[in-house]
Amino acid sequence: MPRVAEPILHVDMDAFYASVEQRDDPQLRGRPVVVGGAGGRGVVAAASYEARRFGIHSAMPMVRARRLCPQLVIVPNRFDRYREVSGAVMEILTSVTPLVEPLSLDEAFLDVGGSVGLFGTPTQIGERLRREVRAQLDLPCSVGIGPTKSVAKLLSGRAKPDGLLRWPADEVVERLAPLPVSELWGAGPKTVERLQGYGLRTIGQVARTDLRTLQRVVGDALGTQLHQLARGIDPRSVTPHEPARSVSAEETFDEDVDDPVVLRREVLRLAEKVGRRLRRAELSGRTVTLKVRFASFETVTRSSTLAAPTDRTHDLVVVAGGLLDGLRLERARVRLIGVGVSNLGDDTAAAQLTLDAADPGTELPWNDPRWDRVDRVADQVAERFGGLGVSYASLLDDHPNDEDTAPTREDRTPPPSTSPEDR
Repeated sequence: MPRVAEPILHVDMDAFYASVEQRDDPQLRGRPVVVGGAGGRGVVAAASYEARRFGIHSAMPMVRARRLCPQLVIVPNRFDRYREVSGAVMEILTSVTPLVEPLSLDEAFLDVGGSVGLFGTPTQIGERLRREVRAQLDLPCSVGIGPTKSVAKLLSGRAKPDGLLRWPADEVVERLAPLPVSELWGAGPKTVERLQGYGLRTIGQVARTDLRTLQRVVGDALGTQLHQLARGIDPRSVTPHEPARSVSAEETFDEDVDDPVVLRREVLRLAEKVGRRLRRAELSGRTVTLKVRFASFETVTRSSTLAAPTDRTHDLVVVAGGLLDGLRLERARVRLIGVGVSNLGDDTAAAQLTLDAADPGTELPWNDPRWDRVDRVADQVAERFGGLGVSYASLLDDHPNDEDTAPTREDRTPPPSTSPEDR
């Protein structure tokens, strides 16, 4: 079989969360809809195209979105529903090739080089996928087709909404040249500002710049990456099963919090959520991280790496709580707090932790196997009763806001690597 010149597809669902809400509730169709929190600190997680006409976009404060569009319809998130629909989308994608690399719930790369004999050209495959997603799920998606991942991703964005765009491999460099440098995957706002400060405003200008000069402007690693991408070079292959790098949850408070009791209770709730996500994914991790953002928007993180991996809620509660104590916040005003676990691996490798100190206020030591049974029972109850479950007594009157999931890819551009200033 001859080599396919443009084997990479990037399939991107259009305004995914908002589109699912409009599909499930026909009364929302044609109206400006956003998914997110309606409170004073709420942010937009996704915006329908009707809402985007008013300048509304993901990560925008909900207060500002309401000012831009007084008739805005705000819908609370239903992430379990979005995950369910995402699974159905991925099933459609894997029906044409096993080489599918999901990037998030709403987007994925495909390598269809080995599928053309069965399903036709990459363009025909792209159109087939769009038809199937529309027919089976009643949702729109856009497809970019190119010789590399970066080009395919660029094109899916330019094909929106509900379109398909392909660039022939031998025309990529020429077509990239007039585009602004902000279109390069990995060029965040600070990097773009620095490039433009040196007179590099188009991708073609970056491609023609000497590599060492570019590295002096943005750093060695990022300079090399941008130099290659500007010339249409991207050696990355589609990786079907990239393991998760971390599992985390965070909460932005409606009002700044300076009460240590409230902060500790929130750390407990977030640790419980992260532990349940780890066990659901059959993962465990060694590094526990606490994230705190103050009212001034200054953000600090503290981490502790354990001797053995864990997925136990109890372990996460004690470690994250210890990290919180170590910050000695006193009455500092906190805007956001988060808990995460990294250094992940299959939880079959997990071992019981043995720590020097017992958890204060409990009758079970750290290494007591009954903590594992507590987690299993809590997970089973939550699954059986739709989220209602066994929890810590201090959380019984808590009404968690689960709007801590990041917005969809459509309103962000996660680069393979960026300079620290762009993070």
